[in-house]
Amino acid sequence: MTAPLDRPPVDMPMTAEERALFERRRRARNWAILAVLAGLVVLFYFISVARLLRG
Repeated sequence: MTAPLDRPPVDMPMTAEERALFERRRRARNWAILAVLAGLVVLFYFISVARLLRG
């Protein structure tokens, strides 16, 4: 089995620049997931309040 051409093999260590880019992308992805989850919490909260007020 061969590695895809756009990715280095798993056992190759990353350079400092590649590691920094990887961590920056991971951090950005984590913030995006946090924003989506927080948005869902707010949405569900307002839906619950609206249902309680409606009766």
